[in-house]
Amino acid sequence: MNMKNHLELKNFAQVAIIVEDIEKAAREWSEILGVPMPEIIDQPKPEVPQPNLTYRGVPASYALRLAVIEAPQGFIIELHQCDENDSTFREYVNKHGYGVHHLGFLVGDKRDAVVEEFQERGYELRTVGVYEDGSWTIVDSEDTLGVNLNVKPHM
Repeated sequence: MNMKNHLELKNFAQVAIIVEDIEKAAREWSEILGVPMPEIIDQPKPEVPQPNLTYRGVPASYALRLAVIEAPQGFIIELHQCDENDSTFREYVNKHGYGVHHLGFLVGDKRDAVVEEFQERGYELRTVGVYEDGSWTIVDSEDTLGVNLNVKPHM
């Protein structure tokens, strides 16, 4: 059955890769692509789980290091280095090792409808993050699609 609120290829905007050593990976990617070394952003583990970030339906608390390489077309490669705490990233590494964690799609105002339709199709939500001007939702699709999906209203 076709999705009523399908993801559009023109809105494919992101590939996220979990790496073991973010400095090494960011440096190598920048050299391979001929772009400046991206800034490495450290997101420390909060003292207590945060209500605006959930993992498998409960407030999450984990550290993450990330780097973003932006293409001129607006497409990004996002590198993630996770800690040992429970998160969608740690779950992926424990199950598969390092590699492509998710593909990101921008869905605009259809975000809630898209997420609801994925749930109706039997996909669980691994992570929901809400920030000041947006959100990100990781749909657990790796067993069926070979990769998770990140549904975002906008970048």
